[in-house]
Amino acid sequence: MIQYVVHRTTRLSRYAVVLWALAIAGLCTMPWWASRAQIGTTTTFLGILALAQMWNLLAGFGGLVSIGQQAFVGLGAYVAVIVALQGGLNVYAAVPLAGIASAVAAWGIAFLVFRLRGAYFGIGTWVVAELLRIVFANTSSLGGGSGVSITSAFAGIGRWQRDAFSLWIAATLGLGAVALVFALLRSPRGLAFGAVRDSEPAAESLGVSARRVKLTLYLISSAGCGMVGALLAISNLRVSPDSAFSVDWTAIMFFSVVIGGIGTIEGPLLGSIIYLTLRQSLAQFGGWYLIILGVCAVLVMRTAPRGLWGVLADRWDIRLFPYDRRVSAEETK
Repeated sequence: MIQYVVHRTTRLSRYAVVLWALAIAGLCTMPWWASRAQIGTTTTFLGILALAQMWNLLAGFGGLVSIGQQAFVGLGAYVAVIVALQGGLNVYAAVPLAGIASAVAAWGIAFLVFRLRGAYFGIGTWVVAELLRIVFANTSSLGGGSGVSITSAFAGIGRWQRDAFSLWIAATLGLGAVALVFALLRSPRGLAFGAVRDSEPAAESLGVSARRVKLTLYLISSAGCGMVGALLAISNLRVSPDSAFSVDWTAIMFFSVVIGGIGTIEGPLLGSIIYLTLRQSLAQFGGWYLIILGVCAVLVMRTAPRGLWGVLADRWDIRLFPYDRRVSAEETK
Protein backbone atom coordinates (compact mmCIF):
# COMPACT_ATOMS: atom_id res chain seq x y z
CA MET A 1 0.00 0.00 0.00
CA ILE A 2 1.33 3.44 -0.92
CA GLN A 3 0.93 6.31 1.51
CA TYR A 4 1.60 9.93 0.58
CA VAL A 5 3.45 11.92 3.23
CA VAL A 6 3.86 15.71 3.36
CA HIS A 7 7.31 16.91 4.45
CA ARG A 8 8.21 20.43 5.60
CA THR A 9 11.80 19.72 6.62
CA THR A 10 14.80 18.02 5.08
CA ARG A 11 17.69 16.16 6.65
CA LEU A 12 20.02 19.06 5.86
CA SER A 13 17.63 21.58 7.39
CA ARG A 14 17.68 19.66 10.67
CA TYR A 15 21.48 19.90 10.73
CA ALA A 16 21.17 23.58 9.85
CA VAL A 17 19.42 24.17 13.18
CA VAL A 18 22.60 23.09 14.97
CA LEU A 19 24.74 25.33 12.76
CA TRP A 20 22.34 28.20 13.42
CA ALA A 21 22.73 27.76 17.19
CA LEU A 22 26.53 27.65 16.86
CA ALA A 23 26.45 30.83 14.76
CA ILE A 24 24.41 32.63 17.40
CA ALA A 25 26.77 31.49 20.16
CA GLY A 26 29.80 32.54 18.12
CA LEU A 27 28.40 36.00 17.41
CA CYS A 28 27.42 36.57 21.03
CA THR A 29 30.92 35.74 22.28
CA MET A 30 32.86 37.26 19.38
CA PRO A 31 33.80 40.53 21.17
CA TRP A 32 35.86 38.49 23.66
CA TRP A 33 37.95 36.51 21.17
CA ALA A 34 37.96 38.31 17.79
CA SER A 35 39.94 41.33 16.63
CA ARG A 36 38.35 44.70 15.90
CA ALA A 37 38.85 44.13 12.17
CA GLN A 38 37.03 40.80 12.31
CA ILE A 39 34.20 42.30 14.34
CA GLY A 40 33.89 45.19 11.88
CA THR A 41 33.80 42.85 8.88
CA THR A 42 31.21 40.61 10.53
CA THR A 43 29.06 43.62 11.43
CA THR A 44 29.19 44.82 7.82
CA PHE A 45 28.29 41.37 6.50
CA LEU A 46 25.30 41.03 8.81
CA GLY A 47 24.03 44.46 7.78
CA ILE A 48 24.33 43.54 4.10
CA LEU A 49 22.59 40.24 4.80
CA ALA A 50 19.65 42.05 6.42
CA LEU A 51 19.38 44.45 3.47
CA ALA A 52 19.55 41.61 0.95
CA GLN A 53 16.86 39.61 2.74
CA MET A 54 14.58 42.65 2.91
CA TRP A 55 14.99 43.42 -0.80
CA ASN A 56 14.51 39.75 -1.68
CA LEU A 57 11.31 39.66 0.40
CA LEU A 58 10.05 42.65 -1.55
CA ALA A 59 11.17 41.69 -5.07
CA GLY A 60 11.73 37.94 -4.94
CA PHE A 61 8.60 36.99 -3.03
CA GLY A 62 6.36 39.98 -3.67
CA GLY A 63 7.28 40.94 -7.23
CA LEU A 64 7.91 44.59 -6.22
CA VAL A 65 11.22 45.52 -7.85
CA SER A 66 12.23 48.68 -6.00
CA ILE A 67 15.37 50.65 -6.84
CA GLY A 68 14.72 53.19 -4.11
CA GLN A 69 15.12 51.25 -0.85
CA GLN A 70 18.06 53.51 -0.05
CA ALA A 71 15.36 56.01 0.95
CA PHE A 72 14.75 54.02 4.13
CA VAL A 73 18.44 53.31 4.74
CA GLY A 74 19.05 57.05 4.74
CA LEU A 75 15.93 57.78 6.75
CA GLY A 76 16.96 55.29 9.41
CA ALA A 77 20.44 56.83 9.58
CA TYR A 78 19.01 60.30 10.16
CA VAL A 79 16.58 59.01 12.76
CA ALA A 80 19.68 57.84 14.66
CA VAL A 81 21.08 61.37 14.41
CA ILE A 82 17.86 62.98 15.64
CA VAL A 83 17.44 60.51 18.50
CA ALA A 84 21.05 60.70 19.64
CA LEU A 85 21.85 64.39 19.18
CA GLN A 86 18.54 66.19 19.46
CA GLY A 87 16.37 63.75 21.37
CA GLY A 88 18.93 63.03 24.07
CA LEU A 89 18.07 59.32 24.09
CA ASN A 90 20.50 56.42 24.13
CA VAL A 91 21.96 56.05 20.66
CA TYR A 92 21.13 52.33 20.53
CA ALA A 93 17.46 53.12 21.07
CA ALA A 94 17.59 54.67 17.61
CA VAL A 95 17.59 51.25 15.91
CA PRO A 96 14.01 50.14 16.71
CA LEU A 97 12.80 53.74 16.44
CA ALA A 98 14.34 53.94 12.97
CA GLY A 99 12.39 50.84 11.98
CA ILE A 100 9.14 52.34 13.22
CA ALA A 101 9.79 55.69 11.53
CA SER A 102 10.68 53.99 8.24
CA ALA A 103 7.52 51.87 8.33
CA VAL A 104 5.39 54.96 8.95
CA ALA A 105 7.10 56.79 6.09
CA ALA A 106 6.68 53.76 3.83
CA TRP A 107 2.97 53.68 4.58
CA GLY A 108 2.65 57.25 3.27
CA ILE A 109 4.96 56.69 0.31
CA ALA A 110 3.00 53.58 -0.69
CA PHE A 111 -0.04 55.71 -1.52
CA LEU A 112 2.06 57.33 -4.27
CA VAL A 113 4.27 54.56 -5.65
CA PHE A 114 1.62 51.82 -5.56
CA ARG A 115 -0.25 53.70 -8.25
CA LEU A 116 2.63 52.80 -10.58
CA ARG A 117 3.27 49.46 -12.25
CA GLY A 118 6.32 47.61 -13.49
CA ALA A 119 9.34 49.75 -14.34
CA TYR A 120 7.43 52.89 -13.37
CA PHE A 121 7.18 51.57 -9.81
CA GLY A 122 10.96 51.14 -9.64
CA ILE A 123 11.58 54.61 -11.05
CA GLY A 124 9.05 56.10 -8.65
CA THR A 125 10.79 54.62 -5.62
CA TRP A 126 14.12 56.01 -6.84
CA VAL A 127 12.60 59.48 -7.28
CA VAL A 128 11.27 59.37 -3.71
CA ALA A 129 14.75 58.46 -2.44
CA GLU A 130 16.28 61.39 -4.33
CA LEU A 131 13.68 63.78 -2.95
CA LEU A 132 14.48 62.68 0.59
CA ARG A 133 18.20 63.11 -0.09
CA ILE A 134 17.60 66.67 -1.28
CA VAL A 135 15.42 67.46 1.74
CA PHE A 136 18.06 66.31 4.24
CA ALA A 137 20.86 67.95 2.24
CA ASN A 138 19.06 71.27 2.71
CA THR A 139 18.31 70.81 6.41
CA SER A 140 20.97 72.89 8.13
CA SER A 141 20.08 71.64 11.62
CA LEU A 142 21.22 68.15 10.52
CA GLY A 143 24.46 69.29 8.93
CA GLY A 144 23.13 70.04 5.46
CA GLY A 145 25.01 68.54 2.53
CA SER A 146 28.19 67.89 4.50
CA GLY A 147 26.43 65.71 7.05
CA VAL A 148 26.90 65.50 10.79
CA SER A 149 28.98 63.50 13.26
CA ILE A 150 27.36 61.58 16.10
CA THR A 151 30.59 60.94 18.02
CA SER A 152 29.36 63.06 20.93
CA ALA A 153 26.44 60.64 21.44
CA PHE A 154 28.93 57.98 22.59
CA ALA A 155 30.19 59.94 25.59
CA GLY A 156 30.91 57.45 28.36
CA ILE A 157 30.73 54.46 25.97
CA GLY A 158 34.09 52.79 25.36
CA ARG A 159 35.36 51.46 22.05
CA TRP A 160 34.90 47.83 23.11
CA GLN A 161 31.30 48.43 24.15
CA ARG A 162 30.55 50.30 20.92
CA ASP A 163 31.96 47.50 18.77
CA ALA A 164 30.22 44.80 20.81
CA PHE A 165 26.80 46.46 20.80
CA SER A 166 27.07 47.20 17.07
CA LEU A 167 27.91 43.54 16.40
CA TRP A 168 25.04 42.25 18.53
CA ILE A 169 22.57 44.61 16.89
CA ALA A 170 23.83 43.57 13.47
CA ALA A 171 23.46 39.90 14.44
CA THR A 172 19.90 40.54 15.57
CA LEU A 173 19.08 42.28 12.29
CA GLY A 174 20.91 39.84 9.98
CA LEU A 175 19.85 36.56 11.56
CA GLY A 176 16.49 38.03 12.49
CA ALA A 177 15.82 38.95 8.87
CA VAL A 178 16.47 35.36 7.79
CA ALA A 179 14.23 34.00 10.57
CA LEU A 180 11.48 36.51 9.80
CA VAL A 181 11.39 35.69 6.09
CA PHE A 182 11.40 31.98 6.88
CA ALA A 183 8.52 32.37 9.35
CA LEU A 184 6.48 34.48 6.94
CA LEU A 185 6.89 32.02 4.08
CA ARG A 186 5.95 29.03 6.23
CA SER A 187 2.81 30.80 7.41
CA PRO A 188 -0.46 30.78 5.42
CA ARG A 189 0.37 34.33 4.37
CA GLY A 190 3.39 32.98 2.47
CA LEU A 191 1.11 31.36 -0.10
CA ALA A 192 -0.51 34.74 -0.68
CA PHE A 193 2.89 36.32 -1.37
CA GLY A 194 3.62 33.88 -4.17
CA ALA A 195 0.11 34.19 -5.59
CA VAL A 196 0.32 37.99 -5.82
CA ARG A 197 3.81 37.83 -7.31
CA ASP A 198 2.79 35.40 -10.03
CA SER A 199 -0.59 36.92 -10.96
CA GLU A 200 -2.48 39.65 -9.15
CA PRO A 201 -5.78 39.01 -11.01
CA ALA A 202 -5.63 35.30 -10.18
CA ALA A 203 -4.83 36.05 -6.53
CA GLU A 204 -7.71 38.54 -6.31
CA SER A 205 -10.07 35.95 -7.78
CA LEU A 206 -9.19 33.65 -4.87
CA GLY A 207 -9.99 36.31 -2.29
CA VAL A 208 -6.42 37.54 -1.70
CA SER A 209 -6.06 41.32 -1.37
CA ALA A 210 -3.07 42.08 -3.58
CA ARG A 211 -2.75 45.62 -2.26
CA ARG A 212 -2.72 44.46 1.36
CA VAL A 213 -0.09 41.82 0.63
CA LYS A 214 2.15 44.28 -1.21
CA LEU A 215 1.73 46.91 1.49
CA THR A 216 2.68 44.38 4.17
CA LEU A 217 5.85 43.42 2.31
CA TYR A 218 6.72 47.04 1.62
CA LEU A 219 6.35 48.03 5.28
CA ILE A 220 8.39 45.09 6.55
CA SER A 221 11.15 45.66 4.00
CA SER A 222 11.28 49.39 4.69
CA ALA A 223 11.42 48.90 8.45
CA GLY A 224 14.30 46.46 8.06
CA CYS A 225 16.24 48.83 5.80
CA GLY A 226 15.64 51.67 8.25
CA MET A 227 17.08 49.73 11.16
CA VAL A 228 20.16 48.81 9.11
CA GLY A 229 20.54 52.49 8.24
CA ALA A 230 20.57 53.38 11.94
CA LEU A 231 23.15 50.66 12.54
CA LEU A 232 25.36 52.10 9.79
CA ALA A 233 25.18 55.54 11.37
CA ILE A 234 26.19 54.07 14.73
CA SER A 235 29.06 52.09 13.19
CA ASN A 236 30.42 54.93 11.04
CA LEU A 237 29.86 57.68 13.63
CA ARG A 238 28.86 60.04 10.83
CA VAL A 239 25.94 60.55 8.44
CA SER A 240 25.78 62.53 5.19
CA PRO A 241 22.96 62.70 2.62
CA ASP A 242 25.08 61.47 -0.29
CA SER A 243 26.25 58.35 1.52
CA ALA A 244 23.05 57.58 3.44
CA PHE A 245 20.75 57.94 0.41
CA SER A 246 23.22 56.54 -2.13
CA VAL A 247 21.74 54.24 -4.76
CA ASP A 248 24.74 52.00 -4.06
CA TRP A 249 22.75 50.49 -1.16
CA THR A 250 20.08 49.20 -3.52
CA ALA A 251 22.81 48.07 -5.93
CA ILE A 252 24.36 46.02 -3.12
CA MET A 253 20.99 44.46 -2.32
CA PHE A 254 20.36 43.71 -5.99
CA PHE A 255 23.81 42.19 -6.55
CA SER A 256 23.66 39.99 -3.44
CA VAL A 257 20.19 38.69 -4.27
CA VAL A 258 20.74 38.13 -7.99
CA ILE A 259 24.12 36.45 -7.53
CA GLY A 260 22.88 34.21 -4.74
CA GLY A 261 19.42 33.47 -6.06
CA ILE A 262 16.30 35.60 -6.04
CA GLY A 263 13.19 34.10 -4.50
CA THR A 264 15.13 31.90 -2.06
CA ILE A 265 16.16 32.38 1.55
CA GLU A 266 19.60 30.86 1.09
CA GLY A 267 20.39 32.94 -2.00
CA PRO A 268 20.85 36.33 -0.28
CA LEU A 269 22.97 34.63 2.38
CA LEU A 270 25.31 33.18 -0.25
CA GLY A 271 25.21 36.38 -2.29
CA SER A 272 26.14 38.54 0.71
CA ILE A 273 29.18 36.36 1.38
CA ILE A 274 30.24 36.58 -2.27
CA TYR A 275 29.72 40.35 -2.42
CA LEU A 276 31.73 41.09 0.72
CA THR A 277 34.51 38.71 -0.37
CA LEU A 278 34.76 40.35 -3.80
CA ARG A 279 34.64 43.85 -2.32
CA GLN A 280 37.51 43.16 0.04
CA SER A 281 39.53 41.28 -2.56
CA LEU A 282 39.07 43.92 -5.24
CA ALA A 283 39.36 47.01 -3.03
CA GLN A 284 42.88 47.64 -4.33
CA PHE A 285 41.49 48.26 -7.82
CA GLY A 286 39.52 51.31 -6.71
CA GLY A 287 36.43 52.09 -8.77
CA TRP A 288 37.20 49.21 -11.13
CA TYR A 289 35.83 46.76 -8.61
CA LEU A 290 32.33 48.07 -9.37
CA ILE A 291 32.80 47.20 -13.03
CA ILE A 292 34.02 43.73 -12.09
CA LEU A 293 31.01 43.24 -9.85
CA GLY A 294 28.73 44.28 -12.70
CA VAL A 295 30.39 41.83 -15.08
CA CYS A 296 30.01 39.04 -12.52
CA ALA A 297 26.32 39.86 -12.09
CA VAL A 298 25.72 39.82 -15.85
CA LEU A 299 27.52 36.49 -16.25
CA VAL A 300 25.50 34.88 -13.47
CA MET A 301 22.22 36.21 -14.87
CA ARG A 302 23.12 34.86 -18.29
CA THR A 303 24.32 31.42 -17.19
CA ALA A 304 22.28 30.87 -14.00
CA PRO A 305 19.06 32.93 -14.00
CA ARG A 306 18.08 31.46 -10.62
CA GLY A 307 21.42 32.40 -9.07
CA LEU A 308 24.25 30.26 -7.75
CA TRP A 309 22.11 28.79 -4.99
CA GLY A 310 19.55 27.78 -7.59
CA VAL A 311 22.24 25.80 -9.40
CA LEU A 312 23.31 24.07 -6.18
CA ALA A 313 19.73 23.33 -5.12
CA ASP A 314 18.80 21.89 -8.51
CA ARG A 315 21.89 19.72 -8.75
CA TRP A 316 22.01 18.28 -5.23
CA ASP A 317 18.47 19.03 -3.99
CA ILE A 318 19.70 20.89 -0.92
CA ARG A 319 17.53 23.23 1.14
CA LEU A 320 18.64 24.84 4.37
CA PHE A 321 15.37 26.70 4.92
CA PRO A 322 12.56 24.67 3.33
CA TYR A 323 9.34 26.64 3.50
CA ASP A 324 7.27 24.75 0.93
CA ARG A 325 5.52 21.44 1.30
CA ARG A 326 6.90 18.37 -0.45
CA VAL A 327 4.94 15.19 -1.02
CA SER A 328 6.61 11.79 -1.17
CA ALA A 329 5.16 8.35 -1.76
CA GLU A 330 6.07 5.79 0.90
CA GLU A 331 5.17 2.13 0.77
CA THR A 332 3.59 0.76 3.93
CA LYS A 333 2.96 -2.80 4.96
